[in-house]
Amino acid sequence: MGDEGMVERYAEELFGALRANRSVPPLRDREKLSLDHAYRISLGILARREADGERVVGKKIGVTSKAVQDMLGVNQPDFGFLTDHMHVDQGASVQIEGKLIAPRVEAEIAFILRGDLHGPGVTDADVLAATEAVCTCFEIVDSRIDDWNIQIVDTVADNASCGIFLLGDARVNPRDLDLPALKCQVFKNNRLLSEGYGSAVQGSPLTAVAWLANTLGRYGVPLKAGEIILSGSLVPLEPAKPGDKFRTQIDGLGSAEISFV
Repeated sequence: MGDEGMVERYAEELFGALRANRSVPPLRDREKLSLDHAYRISLGILARREADGERVVGKKIGVTSKAVQDMLGVNQPDFGFLTDHMHVDQGASVQIEGKLIAPRVEAEIAFILRGDLHGPGVTDADVLAATEAVCTCFEIVDSRIDDWNIQIVDTVADNASCGIFLLGDARVNPRDLDLPALKCQVFKNNRLLSEGYGSAVQGSPLTAVAWLANTLGRYGVPLKAGEIILSGSLVPLEPAKPGDKFRTQIDGLGSAEISFV
């Protein structure tokens, strides 16, 4: 089967898994896939989501910190798209059954853009100039690959293991902050679970967003004004199950909460 047929077949399979809330065997075990193949598969899934009424509202970089890379056995960042159907309200109570497969919670800094970023050649300073505000974020990642048994082509094909996300209420001017020095704390069921700093994501969240802009720029895809950009988890991923409640607090950015039923 030619490349295009293979890409379409896997896009259809993963889209079906997304809609049926089930997982499939790792793609890499069935086909020799390049990162370009994986990205084209993710675009095929996105096209199906858009045809189903979803709208792109942002983009994400994931697997940015060494802690997360070590946990997942992945040695480079991944990237994907956010749609309006992935967004849930701050403080939401999310039902796992029927919506998520094997959710894991990440705390991160989200960027809200006021200008476009066209890679390659985007710098940290360009990201700062293009940013309207930053805020606290929870991303709930979820893999359509069996047992989270992923390598980089699996997760990129699966839209960077995107599940859902929510933003804290505060919107803060990033020029007033030392983003790498911001401390993040995550509490699970009212107990401190983990701590991290902005520097966990490629040394700075600005650098992570610049990487994303430059990586997507090679495919002709910009980061657009008005979009939400997730810059990567500051702490190790934590599995979520019904009854769990999470809260994160990031210095200068305020808090966000999510619970699961």
